[in-house]
Amino acid sequence: MKIRAFCEADAEETLQLFCDTVRSVCLRDYTKTQTEAWVGAPREAKAWAASFEGRIALVAEEDGVIAGFADMTREGYLDRLYVHKDLQGRGIASLLCDSLEQACGAQVYTVFSSVTARGFFEKRGYAVIRRNEVKRGNETLVNFLMSKKR
Repeated sequence: MKIRAFCEADAEETLQLFCDTVRSVCLRDYTKTQTEAWVGAPREAKAWAASFEGRIALVAEEDGVIAGFADMTREGYLDRLYVHKDLQGRGIASLLCDSLEQACGAQVYTVFSSVTARGFFEKRGYAVIRRNEVKRGNETLVNFLMSKKR
């Protein structure tokens, strides 16, 4: 498994990975209509790629295929962390988080964790600060603001 910087050429593949993962893995904790609201309207790859600018953005790649991706602000906010739906449980998310935290070096890391990812972050030492509700169209999605001190 190779961890490398995200580049614009990764946009299509990471966007598809995001959509596929939310629509399958997150069905354990969210309804189909909630996952569709989470994925949202179709996005253009160029706009998706631009959303990573100014952040530490990484992809995990194996045999030329993107297995996961993540991004974090310089202040330590972990925005996205997604692993391919067929590659869950192989340590890819941990590799990405370790790499982001090392590259960032903030004193405190924060994340709005999905219900699905909450246990993963708790095992990494993150603690729930508060339960949060996000409106996406007509749907309400629960997530958790979590933080971890370095």
